[in-house]
Amino acid sequence: MAAMQQESAIRTSRAARVLIYLLLLLFAFFYLLPLFVMGVNSVKPLSEITGGNMMALPEIWTLEPWRKAWSEAQVGVQATGLKPYFWNSIKMVVPAVFISTILGALNGYVLTKWRFRGDTILFGLMLFACFIPFQIVLIPMARMLGIFGLAGTTWGLVLVHVVYGIGFTTLYFRNYYAAFPTELVRAAQIDGAGFFQIFWRIMLPSSGPIIVVSVIWQFTNIWNDFLFGASFADFSSQPMTVALNNLVQSSTGVKEYNVHFAGAILAALPTLLVYVVAGRFFVRGLMAGSVKG
Repeated sequence: MAAMQQESAIRTSRAARVLIYLLLLLFAFFYLLPLFVMGVNSVKPLSEITGGNMMALPEIWTLEPWRKAWSEAQVGVQATGLKPYFWNSIKMVVPAVFISTILGALNGYVLTKWRFRGDTILFGLMLFACFIPFQIVLIPMARMLGIFGLAGTTWGLVLVHVVYGIGFTTLYFRNYYAAFPTELVRAAQIDGAGFFQIFWRIMLPSSGPIIVVSVIWQFTNIWNDFLFGASFADFSSQPMTVALNNLVQSSTGVKEYNVHFAGAILAALPTLLVYVVAGRFFVRGLMAGSVKG
């Protein structure tokens, strides 16, 4: 009797597992379907899209849409291809991610290991900044960029994203360093180590997991941003997302959907690569500072 019950329980468990896997496969199919449509139609001639099935595989494979999406043809003062704007995004994202991560690490270090009166209030204000909508800061930020002489420049966009990202990076590092043994910092102070020596030689080298979290978060947010790029950049400093919008809007007459699909994939590739390379460390880094001891 017990053996029959055990066998029945095993069968029920297997059936439940199969059902869960089938549901997950179904959800994955619907989730990846738009990417499949974009990829397939980006290598089709336009005639196959407008006069055929967008779900079907190409009858004629071509990379011409990718070349047209990437090319640097000029229309007036503005390039129609994405190539120059891709490098604009790289020049904006790399320094913005680096600066905001280092400043967030310094803030987290100070707020946990060098406590001072009002530090909790300061952290609360920085945390509050994370929830301020982008639209609220457009006018004052534009005014400040004009005062600093950075309006319409890549470095102006770097400053905007650093300021807006410090609240998030500070939150990550502050929570991570709160679980870091304070005794190590005190021992280093007794040995004569100063503020920056402790930070560079003890705190930062042990911050690998949370650095990965900060880099992925900031890279994704900055690369995918459209509002700040459209508001504060000029023709020569526009990022990839703004250029992609211009590419779609510049089509006159028949829409070149294959070129638009190729451009969208090109714009999404860097963040996809970041998640493929370092995505497994993201959740691990978020959980690294959640438990003391």
